[in-house]
Amino acid sequence: MAAIVVTGIGVISSLGNNVQENFSALKSGDTGIGKAMYVNSRYADMMPFAEVRLSTEDLKKKLGINDHSITRTQLLALHAVKEAIAHRGLTLEEATNRTTALIVASTVGGMYLTDELYHDANQNDDGSLYLSNYDCASVALFLQESLGLHGFSNTINTACSSGANAIQFGLRLIKHNLVKRAIVGGVDCLSKFTINGFNALNILSDEPCRPFDNNRKGLNLGEGAGFLILERLEDAPKEKILAVVSGHSNSNDAFHPSALSDEGIGPVKCMQQALQTAQLKPHDIDYISTHGTGTMNNDRVEGMSLKRIFGEHIPAFISAKSIIGHTLGAASAVESVFTVLAMQKRTAFASRNFQSADEVAGVIPNLQVKELAINHALLNSFGFGGNCSSLIFSAYQ
Repeated sequence: MAAIVVTGIGVISSLGNNVQENFSALKSGDTGIGKAMYVNSRYADMMPFAEVRLSTEDLKKKLGINDHSITRTQLLALHAVKEAIAHRGLTLEEATNRTTALIVASTVGGMYLTDELYHDANQNDDGSLYLSNYDCASVALFLQESLGLHGFSNTINTACSSGANAIQFGLRLIKHNLVKRAIVGGVDCLSKFTINGFNALNILSDEPCRPFDNNRKGLNLGEGAGFLILERLEDAPKEKILAVVSGHSNSNDAFHPSALSDEGIGPVKCMQQALQTAQLKPHDIDYISTHGTGTMNNDRVEGMSLKRIFGEHIPAFISAKSIIGHTLGAASAVESVFTVLAMQKRTAFASRNFQSADEVAGVIPNLQVKELAINHALLNSFGFGGNCSSLIFSAYQ
């Protein structure tokens, strides 16, 4: 099969509003987790969050959007997609051509404006302006309209693994010659709806999260968007190639709606299959971006799964969620951008807030930013419903 390469990236997160700002913060060991300023939630003063440091109104001004029914989710997506297109240098004809697909991952979508929709539904007989933007596909539809995109489009919602699965979907479209290139990624914003939902699961931490730490208390919710441009190797300008998507896999743990099996059946399977599709062995992997949520279940299962794959010689690994929180449907898309940056900049980023290893898993993430030549990097993403995905990014030789 033809090699698929990454030729453009765009990102906005609690670390910064573009690729360069995010890289600088990652290299400096900064954190995006802290007190929320904009989210409308009773928990904003009780728990830390990882919030993009732009208000919704600021985002609208930057993007030239005047419609008050447009959601924060849509704005974050537009911001990151525009940067990815510019980073690749796609012409208007290339971006809007029917041979360019758009695959968007999101779990929050229009739920950001649930209260506004509920108010309208009770007050207005003529319907609500917010209704059309509540649909699962509203983000992709908004991007198509705003950017004039005419190609195939789809929306992926497999909970926390959505971003990785959007990347895999775009990759497969290209491999099967259905499109020439794909704009792929994920987006989610902080919303009262999702904060309340995760709080009901009792997995939100009242302090900055500690992935893989023995005293971890749960996750911090974050927001952001990350998008990548995927193209077939022979169609890509050589000077634009950032990485090769060499391996990918999706499996299902089939154990519990919101927990992984103790044996890590899904995580182990998808890592093994990703290595097989990349035609690599475990010792070929130099760096791992883990799912690493900071919850009791995930970190122990993922840690033990890493040991089953790599033995006692686990490569340098991090949890980006210790830095930017859990950005839900955007998580593995944003973390894919970070992984590509790590390869490009020959830099292993560092996890935060770790003090002591889990008494069962006993794995220790990379705790210092350091120079590292990364030829192959593994990325894990595990979602509710047991949906598990792994990607492997390789350096372009």
